[in-house]
Amino acid sequence: MLASNRKTIRFLVRGNLYEMETDIGVFSKAGLDFGTRVLLETITLDSGLDVLDMGCGYGPIGIVAAKEFSSNVTMADVNDRAVVLAQDNALKNKVSLAVVQSDGFANVSGVFDVILMNPPIRTGKKVIYGLFAAAMDHLLVGGRLILVINKNQGAESALAFLRTLSEKVDVLGKKSGYYVISSQK
Repeated sequence: MLASNRKTIRFLVRGNLYEMETDIGVFSKAGLDFGTRVLLETITLDSGLDVLDMGCGYGPIGIVAAKEFSSNVTMADVNDRAVVLAQDNALKNKVSLAVVQSDGFANVSGVFDVILMNPPIRTGKKVIYGLFAAAMDHLLVGGRLILVINKNQGAESALAFLRTLSEKVDVLGKKSGYYVISSQK
């Protein structure tokens, strides 16, 4: 594992300032990823929903969901360093949530109203489509998988695949080539 070199970043989402620690070996360590920003600025969630942030990284999606929508959040990531950062960042941002180390859904228990995801595109379609299919098994009936994906990284093919899993697939928003997609169980 690479030596740790934590860095503090700050970003505004929905008019609120967030401060988080990032580190080497964690996605988007230099700042809030643009796709993540598009996802967070597009979604609206009812208060009190059970939400899973799959592939949470240092935690921006889950922490913002907990803070902005009063969601009951669980965050999961395969990366041990990301799990520690997500736990620390939840404390730093004064939100109470659960964080689990999990390769995909292997250590995730329960079902959720919403699963949020900025999928790990570089792992390839086989992996991310596997995550999409597994997500449907971890949703309550009527629950939604909401993800962000760039047009240049396969948004159209992801939409086509999601339509094989669900009859209700919608594009919630688009910005600068990023699609925010909802697939309902």
